[in-house]
Amino acid sequence: MDAFAVSIGLGAKKNVPNLALRAGIFFGIFQALMPFIGYVGGKGILGWIQAYTHWVAFGLLALIGAKMIYEGTQEGIEEDISFVTNRMLLILAIATSIDAMAAGFSLALLDVNPYVACLVIGVITFAFSVVGVFVGKNSGTWLESKAEIFGGIVLILMGFKFLIF
Repeated sequence: MDAFAVSIGLGAKKNVPNLALRAGIFFGIFQALMPFIGYVGGKGILGWIQAYTHWVAFGLLALIGAKMIYEGTQEGIEEDISFVTNRMLLILAIATSIDAMAAGFSLALLDVNPYVACLVIGVITFAFSVVGVFVGKNSGTWLESKAEIFGGIVLILMGFKFLIF
């Protein structure tokens, strides 16, 4: 949802050649790569926290969700961007995917194939980023913060699911 929200803001710039495809590629790759890095790190300490995995998963998802809600209420940096370069997309892709590394840590706590999970995350992020640019071109930035707040709420609810089930 971070990448989607930023893509909406970037799309509002209008007339940026190939922006949808470039944003999809940059955000998709980094949103797939960072959770895998988090997964590898999480595997290293899984034995130490095995009894508390549900609390750790809840805590991580709640913190990331709260951060997204907070950022959804703040002004985005993409409003200060006058020209969208590949370097700028790289910086935005890294910035929006840092919290995906922490979310990737929770992959080590779940019974899922991390390669498939990261591939799915990357493909969905690619699609959401491409769509986000077009949504931004057609609607401006009014939807940007709402998307990020919604994503944060969903993550917090997923965290509660770990505590309940």
